[in-house]
Amino acid sequence: MMTTATAATAAPRTNSPRPDKHRPDKPETTEPRQKPPTFLSDPYPTLARMRRSAPVSVLHSDGGLRLWIIPRYVDVRAALLDRRFAQDARRAQALADSRVEGVNLGTDITHMLSSDPPDHTRLRRVVQAAFSRKRVEAMRPMVERITLELLDGLAARHTTRTTTATVDLIRDFAFPLPILVVCELLGFPPEDRDLYRKWSTAIVTQEGDHAAFQRAVQEMGSYVLAIADRRIRRNDRPADLLTELLAARERGELTDDEIVGMVALLLIGGHETTVNLLGTSCLALLRDPGQAAWLRADLTRMPRAVEEFLRYDSPICMATTRFTTEPVDVGGVEIPQDEFVLLSLGAANRDPARFQDPDRLILDRRDAGHLAFGGGIHRCLGALLGKLETEIALTALLARFPGTTLACQERDLRWRNTMMLRGLEALPLTLRR
Repeated sequence: MMTTATAATAAPRTNSPRPDKHRPDKPETTEPRQKPPTFLSDPYPTLARMRRSAPVSVLHSDGGLRLWIIPRYVDVRAALLDRRFAQDARRAQALADSRVEGVNLGTDITHMLSSDPPDHTRLRRVVQAAFSRKRVEAMRPMVERITLELLDGLAARHTTRTTTATVDLIRDFAFPLPILVVCELLGFPPEDRDLYRKWSTAIVTQEGDHAAFQRAVQEMGSYVLAIADRRIRRNDRPADLLTELLAARERGELTDDEIVGMVALLLIGGHETTVNLLGTSCLALLRDPGQAAWLRADLTRMPRAVEEFLRYDSPICMATTRFTTEPVDVGGVEIPQDEFVLLSLGAANRDPARFQDPDRLILDRRDAGHLAFGGGIHRCLGALLGKLETEIALTALLARFPGTTLACQERDLRWRNTMMLRGLEALPLTLRR
């Protein structure tokens, strides 16, 4: 779930370039350019033009790195399973350094998303049991408790004279919920959650500030190892995931850097997807009263609705950067060896060749073939937990405040400044019982 690649600074033009008239399957190309606000607020028209124009488009990051974008469902799904699209961050960084100067691909952190087998296999094996269906379902009471505590806090803003309250759903609910869950999972102090959010923003969005990225990585690394060392000194071994990671280190299965990377992935990836999904799902319901009424009429439909929310506005628009280890044919276009590739999950999930009427929110769609969590060996480890959190949170929110409305003009909403993630900076709501 974590996206640390420099491709986060790349952006298509506001108006997508026309494909070559003589070669309709030739990849379209754009030049470096700042992400236009219209793309951040609604990337789907641009992604649709890419999808229609060619099986592959070529963009350039602000730093000048060439990126091949794959937007069609069938090609994205195939690429997710294709080992010729590698993710080893150190090899990728060396490749980037040979092309342009000053490009940061996030090699400061060692984690599963930045590695290939056999390292990826070893790292994933250490934690995959913690996210099994049985273990995640056992977390339901804990997620429900945190959800109700947060909603009680929102309800406390009501006075005896009114039945409404204005809140920022992201700050007051969507962010604290998954981060508090991750804190309990790791055994980390929940009072430090604002620190985790600060580090996450610096690492995920970067916004061209490599110094801020490195500072966040160093601060997080020192923080994690300090907690680990304190536990070792005190022989404090609570039944949490950090204890399992420390036991793996003692068995020689993890290094200190890998523990830091694993915790970073869980802290950042463990909340980013849910934060973004809760925000975009609530906004989608506010835009579509008919679908909202269908869901409120029977909240047991929520698991089905969550699958459609994931498809309709995928919390990760672009999967983490890959590079080709040999030439790869994509829809008749050959991507050469040693080229950087982005798989557009957002574009794939709106592909009319796969989904009927894909730009409509249809909560009763009954087609869970979306790629919001990726696929293959790098499929999101926390997918089940993210869906559980979203299901519980939206069910409780709609039950407690069924008359909620947007507290600002939609055009004034601010979206996160990254091409990789799809999420709101804030979502002002007027809560109504």
